[in-house]
Amino acid sequence: MTAENQDKHGVGPVETKYLRMPLPPEGFKLENGGVLPELQVAYETYGSLAPEADNAVYICHALTGDAHVAGYHSAENSKPGWWDAMVGPGKGIDTNRFFVICANILGGCMGTTGPSSIDPRAGKPYGSTFPSITIGDIVRVQQLFLRELKITRLAAVVGGSLGGMQALEWCIRFPEMVQKCICIASGMNLSAQALAFDIVGRNAIMEDPAWANGDYYQNDQKPHQGLAQARMIGHITYLSSENMERKFGREKKEIQAPLPRFATSFQVESYLDYQGTKFVNRFDANSYLHITEAMDVFDLTEKVREPSEAFRSVDPKTRFLVVALSSDWLFPPEQSLELANVLIRAGKRISYCLLRSPYGHDAFLVEIDRLAEVLRAFLKSPDHPEPAQENVKSGGMTETFERQCPARKRQDANGDFTIISGLIQKKAKVLDLGCGDGRLLCELFAHKNIFGLGVEIDLENIIAVIRKGLDVFQCDLDEGLNAIPDKTYDYAILSQTLQEVRKPRQLLNEMLRVAKEGIVSFPNFGNWRQRLHLGVTGKMPVSESLPFEWYDTPNIHLSTLRDIRALCALDGIRILEEICIPRSFLDSICLGLGFRNLGADRVLIRITRED
Repeated sequence: MTAENQDKHGVGPVETKYLRMPLPPEGFKLENGGVLPELQVAYETYGSLAPEADNAVYICHALTGDAHVAGYHSAENSKPGWWDAMVGPGKGIDTNRFFVICANILGGCMGTTGPSSIDPRAGKPYGSTFPSITIGDIVRVQQLFLRELKITRLAAVVGGSLGGMQALEWCIRFPEMVQKCICIASGMNLSAQALAFDIVGRNAIMEDPAWANGDYYQNDQKPHQGLAQARMIGHITYLSSENMERKFGREKKEIQAPLPRFATSFQVESYLDYQGTKFVNRFDANSYLHITEAMDVFDLTEKVREPSEAFRSVDPKTRFLVVALSSDWLFPPEQSLELANVLIRAGKRISYCLLRSPYGHDAFLVEIDRLAEVLRAFLKSPDHPEPAQENVKSGGMTETFERQCPARKRQDANGDFTIISGLIQKKAKVLDLGCGDGRLLCELFAHKNIFGLGVEIDLENIIAVIRKGLDVFQCDLDEGLNAIPDKTYDYAILSQTLQEVRKPRQLLNEMLRVAKEGIVSFPNFGNWRQRLHLGVTGKMPVSESLPFEWYDTPNIHLSTLRDIRALCALDGIRILEEICIPRSFLDSICLGLGFRNLGADRVLIRITRED
């Protein structure tokens, strides 16, 4: 892409700036005991800082990243920033709205103090004398840097991979500064497999004779071979098996000259060689050693009895967005899900989603369309839907609800939401299963000021819920609610969804594991109208409560009121309240005569455990 085209679609030309940090006479003390007498930070900014300085978004880069997130440096150097597709006017992180900042991390080699920097005490590069660093040190430097920019509050801190670890550390170490936290393809620590790859990569560098114990800067020979090997090993973890098979398979390149012994002509080998060679031209071996070590030892669970205690200091108002990538095996989705689970147990506001992609760990850098939608919705959403106003419109919908659900039907056609709202205590903790676009959560917040979490599988609905300032968890109800801890909620709601799941019995029991009470509404197939239609025509009925033809219906477990009663009795579930909802005058007559199964068009039950 030319610089001219980039200018039209991105932030345009940018400049990397350098800031010498003012330090006390004793220097910058590191967590492992070392001291840095001087500290320089290389950074870039995009967009404009608001007069109130409340629109700053800080991006934490990954292992081999730098401050150059977006735009290009000059017509001659038009290489776009590493997240140029995400950061810019109208993009996922919108520079028309936010003042975006990114700085090269401590220990790096792109302008911020690191092993290749000059040690003022010796007059030569630190090399082997550069002290051990931690993720905590990296974030402390970032906080000092932002303080010099007169920024005391962040609208959001964003990071993927190692950057996600920094984002989590930000929330724990400086909770008063972080309004929103976005953690992408990351976790509370590295898995044993990821540790193993880092260890092998570091060994490759240290076994290179040119490494010279880290003091190679003034030598003719540099540890390029070891660094290239480390990069190739690391790069394998960034890809997925599916992507590698699609991209390379067992294809071979044309051979122009005899290959060295044991070298092959496979395209994948040429690709890895290219990645290794390109990497040594822009990165420093010592920086790779120090940063991977900091990444390896980072563990939020190490010094606490229970992982949720690690987030005890986090501001309750801080909102988290955790994004997992389906084919990531460096930070597999299970790690992101575990993080989201821990945040729920810690009582924090958390939204979680899983993005499908064949590109492995690198997907957050190379396939960002859906990620950009999620980030845009989260960053622009209100901190919380506004509380209900006194003036209530028809159907029980406040002006707030009207305003926050503009693209959806304003009123629940069947009236279920109004009934459910009447069963919920004010300020209760509510889990809405199959929450759709969040209409019921909006209603409950508007009228009952609840603390709520939606559970939904469809990504479009998830984005809609996030956009309203509500929290949502991406989950397939048929796979259970394992991510939700026991008795976390006062109520679990399942509105007109029970008949659509494959394992309704399991879901009912899961509801009462995660919540004290369950509220379930479902269409009643025992209604006289359904029976009459089936008996007279011999065909499955289509009605307002069952509006689908048999061949394209999502309803796979139709049941009657009696069926549900029997199932509850079988599983030790007590029905606290049973509300039968008529559709017509004849339905009401049947209900009045006591024929509840015959007269109910729909049923709403409130349930709990027998014990």
